[in-house]
Amino acid sequence: MKILKIKKPKLLLHICCAPCGAYVTNLLNLDYEVVLYFFNSNIFPENEHDTRLIEVKRIAKEFGLKLIIGDYNHSSWLEKITGKENEPEKGSRCRICYWERLENTALTAQKQKIDIFASTLSVSPHKDAVAINIIGKDLEEKYGVQFLDKDFKKQDGYKKSLELSKKYNFYRQNYCGCEFSRR
Repeated sequence: MKILKIKKPKLLLHICCAPCGAYVTNLLNLDYEVVLYFFNSNIFPENEHDTRLIEVKRIAKEFGLKLIIGDYNHSSWLEKITGKENEPEKGSRCRICYWERLENTALTAQKQKIDIFASTLSVSPHKDAVAINIIGKDLEEKYGVQFLDKDFKKQDGYKKSLELSKKYNFYRQNYCGCEFSRR
């Protein structure tokens, strides 16, 4: 008897940090061939960015996944959010940030010939999943790369991400990433 191996579709997963990434990666790995993408120019200071990247590399190694690392350019990110520094979390500054990270993910998926993209951002209770998914769908239309529209915090996703963070002893930051979220 011949066993057929079913090829899973490839998915480029934007990953913001290890705590958010572990649960989402585990979940998506059931149905997709996940490729991780770390692109987070919003994170400040740079050593915080580097610490989070080290932890994401641990996830890639632990789960045997490919990791693509995008360029870090915090000054460019600051230019994009100029005038929005005092906006609250989930406000217009965050929507600009979601757009930048998701657009870069869609473009990278297109260049890598990966048909689907998604983000771990929606697992956090501090992020607006509706806004993230609307942006993702807009970018799907713009770039012709399918966006996986999910709110990963549903069905205890955030709680499960915390449990996996503890299990793997991941570094857990106490703010989203940008200097304006540190208040």
